[in-house]
Amino acid sequence: MRKKTLSGSVVLITGASSGIGEACAIRFAQEGCRVILAARRAERLKDLAHRIQDAGGQALPVVTDVSQYSSLSNLVQTVLAKWGRVDILFNNAGFGRLKFLEELDPIQDIQTQLHVNLLGLIQLTREVLPHMIKRSSGHIINMASLAGLAAMPTYSIYAASKYGVRGFTDALRREVKVWGIDVSGIYPGAVITEFDDHSEAMRKTGIHTPKFLTLSADEVAKEVVKLAHHPRPMVVIPWSMKPAIWLSWHFPGTTDRIVDRIFVRRERL
Repeated sequence: MRKKTLSGSVVLITGASSGIGEACAIRFAQEGCRVILAARRAERLKDLAHRIQDAGGQALPVVTDVSQYSSLSNLVQTVLAKWGRVDILFNNAGFGRLKFLEELDPIQDIQTQLHVNLLGLIQLTREVLPHMIKRSSGHIINMASLAGLAAMPTYSIYAASKYGVRGFTDALRREVKVWGIDVSGIYPGAVITEFDDHSEAMRKTGIHTPKFLTLSADEVAKEVVKLAHHPRPMVVIPWSMKPAIWLSWHFPGTTDRIVDRIFVRRERL
């Protein structure tokens, strides 16, 4: 497969103020792309834009709340006014509240999580898509998660949002391929970002992902850029998590018993 040239591409990244979004912005800029940095934290966006520009790249910070449709519409109009198009849309913004369902706040933890992780992603894609169709070109990359392939306790709403991203990604890919538009999903496991700082997870067991299975934000960014060079329907990282996904898909009862014994009973009782 021939490697796509990214230099000169206009790349729109949500959740760009930290973690995976920040790392992707830096890597895309290093590829010669013009990057649009979208997130809520203005100062962080400005700082990142300055770092990219000081290194010789091009970056446009746009303060954006992905849970608000008017903010997403403004983002797209700002990008089109500046650079006239979006070549790559990386829907990366998201967060998780990792508690048992009855412990979650109905608005802040459930509704907002679904708005940010799923509905905002869908609405922004819908805003960008007509312009890609008009040009018969573009690539949409959606940040999913291993939680969108195998759902675990305390991830109920986060998993619901990421299963939604997975379904949306697969359906959209089949809708728009006729125009030469690529749609991809990336499914990382645990990543060292601010995610844990906001998850509010309180674990009696202290169980967490082993270090050898934990990714850095830059490792994920490297895979995102590689995906932009060589579009594929989906990428799962790290590959070593694939057996666990296979077990959950093909032997759900066995997975239930293992999870119940190792985690749920020790947390609940």
